[in-house]
Amino acid sequence: MKKTDIKEYSKKQLIEWLTDHKISTYRANQILKWVYLRQADTFEVMSDISKDTRNLIEAHFTINRLEKVRVEISNDQTRKYLLKLHDGNHIECVLIPEKDHYTLCVSTQVGCAQGCRFCLTAKNGFIRNLSSGEILSQIRDIQHDLLLEKDDPLPLSNLVFMGMGEPLANLDNLIQALSIITDSDYGLKFSNRRVTTSTAGLVPMISKLGESTKVNLAISLNATNNKTRDLLMPINKKYPIERLLDACKTYPLSPRQKITFEYILINNVNDSIEDAKRLVKLLSPIKAKINLIPFNEHEGCEFKCPEESVVHTFMGILLDRNFTAIVRKSKGRDISAACGQLNAKVTGKKS
Repeated sequence: MKKTDIKEYSKKQLIEWLTDHKISTYRANQILKWVYLRQADTFEVMSDISKDTRNLIEAHFTINRLEKVRVEISNDQTRKYLLKLHDGNHIECVLIPEKDHYTLCVSTQVGCAQGCRFCLTAKNGFIRNLSSGEILSQIRDIQHDLLLEKDDPLPLSNLVFMGMGEPLANLDNLIQALSIITDSDYGLKFSNRRVTTSTAGLVPMISKLGESTKVNLAISLNATNNKTRDLLMPINKKYPIERLLDACKTYPLSPRQKITFEYILINNVNDSIEDAKRLVKLLSPIKAKINLIPFNEHEGCEFKCPEESVVHTFMGILLDRNFTAIVRKSKGRDISAACGQLNAKVTGKKS
């Protein structure tokens, strides 16, 4: 009998399985706490559950970890993980050191179907969605690594779904994973306000995300008119800027929440003074904050990073109009771990 990774089950699904096997439903909380809070690798260690029950669960389930094929460490201590999935496909996730915590950049798909011209992930095309368990495994496994490094005082407290893939194109699995990620009882105990999901602009899915979760929303905007955004992001031909911003205007936000708009600055493409002024006009009706990201150049791409003075001028226009805006200096550039550089390329013989 083929076993299932127990991380593929939501709490509701696990309760249903336990009920079908005449096991008390309160065991679900115990099992999930062992998996997510105590980092158990086997059911045998679950000492508050009877041996007969453990044996039955073990006959049907596993607790898998992803295979770490390679871990690269940048000069700024950013770590890029190349992870092998059960079917031989690979993904990457990135652990980013901040002043007082770590942020983990999490993948949701193998490859990506969006075809954004500035993103290296798109070069490999789309292979498949990650399961909810594979999404959770990235976080759980990196937490486990950090626990083993007892001399590292930084906690992993922030998550950004900005790795490989379009999160909202895998929304059902993402929402199931988020329910465990943000559960403060049996799950991974991340605060909603420290979890951000980014989208290239799958408009119909934006409202569904807002209905299902309270995590932060980020929009990869990158242009202030449809002609330029069509050039950079093919999805704009289906969901143009006007429809995208209309969805943002109705997105449910708490009083202190804002939508983050990511804007990759590309030399002589979207970095003019006119672009900055249009951005101000577009985002004025929305509770918005803006992350400006100077383009991360990579081999084979026709785009270039703008001069620092251009970035400074663009930023100044936003600040003068009282926007919350920052220039996000991408970390991990020397190991191709920066924004838009993930591609999980594997060379040599497959194992």
